[in-house]
Amino acid sequence: MLSTPMSADPLGRQVAAPILSVRELCVDFKLEHGIVRAVDGVSFDVRRGEVLGIVGESGSGKSQILMAAMGLTAVNGKCSGSVTFEGREILNASPEKLDKIRGSSMSMIFQDPMTSLNPYMRVQDQLAEVLTAHQGKSRKEAIDIAVEMLERVRIPDAARRISLYPHEFSGGMRQRVMIAMALLCRPALLFADEPTTALDVTVQAQILDLLSNLVRDLNAAVVIVTHDLGVIARMCDRVMVLYGGRVMEEAAIDDLFEAPRHPYSQGLMAATPRLDDDVAHDLRTIPGAPRALTGKMGGCPFAPRCERRIERCTIETPALLRGAGGRAAACHLVTP
Repeated sequence: MLSTPMSADPLGRQVAAPILSVRELCVDFKLEHGIVRAVDGVSFDVRRGEVLGIVGESGSGKSQILMAAMGLTAVNGKCSGSVTFEGREILNASPEKLDKIRGSSMSMIFQDPMTSLNPYMRVQDQLAEVLTAHQGKSRKEAIDIAVEMLERVRIPDAARRISLYPHEFSGGMRQRVMIAMALLCRPALLFADEPTTALDVTVQAQILDLLSNLVRDLNAAVVIVTHDLGVIARMCDRVMVLYGGRVMEEAAIDDLFEAPRHPYSQGLMAATPRLDDDVAHDLRTIPGAPRALTGKMGGCPFAPRCERRIERCTIETPALLRGAGGRAAACHLVTP
């Protein structure tokens, strides 16, 4: 039996080595009006059995982190920094190298199953293709395994419905098909990009519980990106708050919800209804709008919208400083 690789955490304790390590990741896009930096120096680790949530408003760069790691950045994009998977550098790797791990060791659940599933192919053909390509299964073996996985994601009458086309499934059932496809090869790392955005609240809860159980069975590492703090609270062990392509705060999930430190995190919490509040509070909005990500980006990206900003915030970009328990915040007004 192989032993799990170990490494030391910031406090010197021996912990399992991360399966995914991201260091100083930057993603730039060349547009007609200039260069846009969608991701700006993001670093994090994820270990097996851990669920990391990345939360932030639309346009904060959440999805681009996943796309860079998967080698799916748009043709006008450029990635720099480092992304290692199981100790191997994969950022900007060749399609041939990435094809050996995408869909097998590393999978992704995309935001919209209707655009991610091929509308012209039956579900059985799309699922079987994953197993024949990555595991060399015969078509019959692949379909048998696919039916079993559809049953695991609770699609009723899976043996019959596997021969249907994607449009013949409801939105929630299509998302279950996407989850089944992502987990067919029992990946060690799973990315989920807004996996419940288009679903109603009841179906959303079912999908999240299903995903949690399946991931626990596989002991996989998970990175889930969302703008929904309810999804973060339900799924994640640790959360990273992103704004303007930069990490504003990182903390264990309970720590963030009990005492957010960064003004942006506090603003997100104040704008989110909570069922565990003893006293009802008026919901607040964060004033202003995210600034354009072109040109010189001095100072804190959140400064123009921050009600607590000082002059230093508009001039000097705050470093992400780590304190006790792995908590981190990038704010001139917050000490580690």
